[in-house]
Amino acid sequence: MNTFYGIIPARYDSTRFPGKPLAAIGAKSMIQWVFENSAKASFLKDVYVATDDVRIEKAVQNFQGKVLMTGKEHPSGTDRVFEAASQIIPAASDKNSTIIINIQGDEPFIDPDIIDQLCRLFDNEEVQIATLVRDFDNDKDIASATTIKVALSKKNEALYFSRSQIPHLRSFDKQKEIHNQFPFKQHIGIYAYRFSVLEEITKLEPSDLEKAESLEQLRWIENGYTIHVANTNYKGHSVDVPEDINNLKKIFPEYFNG
Repeated sequence: MNTFYGIIPARYDSTRFPGKPLAAIGAKSMIQWVFENSAKASFLKDVYVATDDVRIEKAVQNFQGKVLMTGKEHPSGTDRVFEAASQIIPAASDKNSTIIINIQGDEPFIDPDIIDQLCRLFDNEEVQIATLVRDFDNDKDIASATTIKVALSKKNEALYFSRSQIPHLRSFDKQKEIHNQFPFKQHIGIYAYRFSVLEEITKLEPSDLEKAESLEQLRWIENGYTIHVANTNYKGHSVDVPEDINNLKKIFPEYFNG
């Protein structure tokens, strides 16, 4: 039987939004929203925040959340998640049946159902890493380098992730919107890994494709790991800059007026 743990990596330092995890969204901090919504997922045994900053640690403790301190020099959230997982997973645990969910710390209103959806994928013992995609519903996002596109195999495994449009449509109707002429897939930034696989991928050196696209998951693919993908309708509302909080007020007024 699989055991699932949710870990939310949270850094204080951010070039575009310093202190982002502690930003106020209505009556709560962003990290509290992420933690509480993630904890509603029925499959998770526990949820932890993994941070390198005492201000975030104290904030999580103040709302009675679980928090783990990690090193400051991690090159990615994946590395921070692995250090945190190593602190909480008993040494005698089966590393293949222990599943770690890497939950983005800037998705305050994350739907716990997508966490459960990811967890269900691990009923298949061949799944090493899992993530989610959604169908694009406009051409602007397909053209944007900030939205990540995914090409899939017939087995719903990721063939490639890119900031560019993939695939390129050599022939298309210029009178119609691009997103209606091919089932383009947009990556939803949440991952789940078997603990054994997470341990292995954190030891890999950065790869050429990863450095070219600045996408860590390409390192895993280049090294032969498979990423199983499920489709969701969840769009997500991540906070990258302070102005994004104003956008949330328009979409979720109930969380700001209560």
